[in-house]
Amino acid sequence: MVDLHVHSNCSDGTYSPARLVDYAMEKGLTAFALTDHDCVDGIEEALAHAGELAKKHGNVPTVIPGVELSTEYEGCDVHIVGLAIDYKNPEFTAYLKQFVDSRNARNEKMCALLQGAGISVTYQALKEENPGAVITRAHYAKYLLDHGYIKSRKEAFDRYIGDRCPYFVPREKVSPEMAVDLILKAGGIPVLAHPILYRMSDERLETLVSRLKAMGLVGIEAVYSTYTAGEERSIRRLADKYHLRISGGSDFHGDNKPGLDLGCGYGRLNVPDEVWTNLEESRKNLLFTDMDGTLLRNDSTLSPAMKDALDRMTQAGHRLILSSGRPLPSILEVRREAGLEFPNMCIIANNGALVYDCDHKKALLEYKVSGADAAYIVEKAKEAGIHIHGYTASKIVCYGKNAEIEYYTRRIHLPLKCVDDLAQVLSEGSYKLQLIHLTDRTVLERFRENLLAGSDLGERLQFIFSNDKYLEILPKEAGKGNALRFVTDTLSVLRTHTYAAGDEENDISMLEAAHIGIAMANATETVKQHADIITQRSNQEDGLLEIIASMLSPGPKKLLPG
Repeated sequence: MVDLHVHSNCSDGTYSPARLVDYAMEKGLTAFALTDHDCVDGIEEALAHAGELAKKHGNVPTVIPGVELSTEYEGCDVHIVGLAIDYKNPEFTAYLKQFVDSRNARNEKMCALLQGAGISVTYQALKEENPGAVITRAHYAKYLLDHGYIKSRKEAFDRYIGDRCPYFVPREKVSPEMAVDLILKAGGIPVLAHPILYRMSDERLETLVSRLKAMGLVGIEAVYSTYTAGEERSIRRLADKYHLRISGGSDFHGDNKPGLDLGCGYGRLNVPDEVWTNLEESRKNLLFTDMDGTLLRNDSTLSPAMKDALDRMTQAGHRLILSSGRPLPSILEVRREAGLEFPNMCIIANNGALVYDCDHKKALLEYKVSGADAAYIVEKAKEAGIHIHGYTASKIVCYGKNAEIEYYTRRIHLPLKCVDDLAQVLSEGSYKLQLIHLTDRTVLERFRENLLAGSDLGERLQFIFSNDKYLEILPKEAGKGNALRFVTDTLSVLRTHTYAAGDEENDISMLEAAHIGIAMANATETVKQHADIITQRSNQEDGLLEIIASMLSPGPKKLLPG
């Protein structure tokens, strides 16, 4: 059992970080996340104490470094939990310092206002009565009650420190999107905390979740101390809809939340180990790799060294995503012959017009050039005397055999369907259209320019080169970059753990969409300009091994452009 939402006396809890470790052992937890409000001051103490206990007792609860960031969304307090953060990350710590400085200034102002109302309270006195704590309105209420200014905590909020009271000074807050981004930059897993507590309408909450998912939200707290069974089901449905991983925790604060206990909340809470295991999997890397000119050697084979590296990479839990301009049957053929039939694989085919789930043997995403657009382009290519073909699910559709199609099928082993009326056969659409000129790229470039100048096709389609001989036409929504984003969001993995490698123009959008874009040494100069890293060796020399070796090396996986 784990607890992924716990507070210490470094914010508004009552247990010290070390005491929390001891108590987690007493409760039989395998792990807990220390998620103090806007504060990481207790993490070092908790980790050090857990380390000392491990020397004496062996197994101790894992301490997960975390934080709970306070944000504001349309006038509502929204909290974003960050799990497994790099709590020493300079950008992250700089933000927290700025936030704490702002909070200190706010507390000084509130004390001054209360003093003006005849209440003898100073910020220094609050800190002395609550050593090491982040001062919140709960501490003001306790002070007023302990010193006889009020008869109940409710009175404190009704008369003095509630949102609409004259002595309340709002905190400087960040948006939930900013908090998600900050956690990602600190290498953490962003989770929307206790969404039921915000009392939003279903529509408003879903809008918030949709916005945060677009920013890289990975998890949502579907298991929480105060949830009813119906509320938990509701959040789980929302998680399923937006491909979010489940998180859960007690929100333990010690004596500040009487009756709420670590690990079990009010007695019914149960967060199994699998919840944390599943969240941890979001930190595994995704390697999106082009095939021809990148992963494969020039003869379309995979070297033994590359196969061994990919075996080790996938055995470590990282995922391989094959991303190619090839149609799906051709990719599956290479996958089978090269022995790349790893579990949990997706394939991006037809330059992103099709995303395929290998385990379940089904398409997850499909886009097609419409029959009307295909007919127009086919006619223009015919007039220009340029080879063009399209695709059914399993065949290449063309006018007939020629030098271009013979060249293409040396590598792409699909059956040919030769027809008299190509436009009619493609009336239901095609994942892409392919034009080929074997000797002069400029012929294809001029065709692209003329086609775009004389039509509105550019609003619906994109025209990209996969090499000097191939001009490919596909839907605007397709492309390897959009497919990468779709796969990343569907698998609910951290965008900061995405790598993409390629060598040609059709790979550029993928390199830009990934956190780390890799151009092969043999890539075109244009592609290299869009990359974070350029391999030292070409595809023929297994240049991608450099990246895989770095992914498998111990320690931080931060790769710097080079």
